[in-house]
Amino acid sequence: MTGSEFVLYARVHRGVAVLATTAAIAILSAFFGGTHIALPSIGSGGVTTGVPFRHELPLLSAVFLTAALDGAMSAHDEMGASAAHRFRLGYCIGLTLTACALSFITEALAVSAEAGVVFIRSLLIWFGLALLSVRLFGRQLGWIVPLASAFFLIWYPQNWWDWTSNSATDRFSWAVAVLALSLGVAAAAATPWRRKTFLGGADGRSAPGPGA
Repeated sequence: MTGSEFVLYARVHRGVAVLATTAAIAILSAFFGGTHIALPSIGSGGVTTGVPFRHELPLLSAVFLTAALDGAMSAHDEMGASAAHRFRLGYCIGLTLTACALSFITEALAVSAEAGVVFIRSLLIWFGLALLSVRLFGRQLGWIVPLASAFFLIWYPQNWWDWTSNSATDRFSWAVAVLALSLGVAAAAATPWRRKTFLGGADGRSAPGPGA
């Protein structure tokens, strides 16, 4: 694929819009990430608790990244051949790494390198969950699973499962990141023709590949 074709592909798949949005979220975190979100705590008789704004912003970046899977050619991409899926995977990886780099640099300059790593870890976890949500509920509903997971972090913050507060070297949080990304990538790869091929092979029958 030539450079002009890649630019066209990125344009159709909202590459500029996704990067611009994630960069804007990173800048927002840099300037206002220390602001605490006032929320009523459970069982506290009306006492409010505060959650740093930057802890939840990676969720927005992750959901916006899934917009690269939507667009005018999304249905065509789902039925593409193996070469098309490899290119799509490379495009999504490149887009994600660029968004992570922008987020890390901004957060590291505004706070610290450790804060940048935590931000990226949260982004990767929620991105994996967003990919899973896209497969389960549709391309425009990638926010459902990440938002559901965020409720536990907001209402019960700074516990052992809170990857937004744990240190940059916390092994459990990184294990969650690996698991979430693995589930998300597997869900994104489970296109209709691949599911049909797998089920056909499981039943001892051959199923036609894409474009057959």
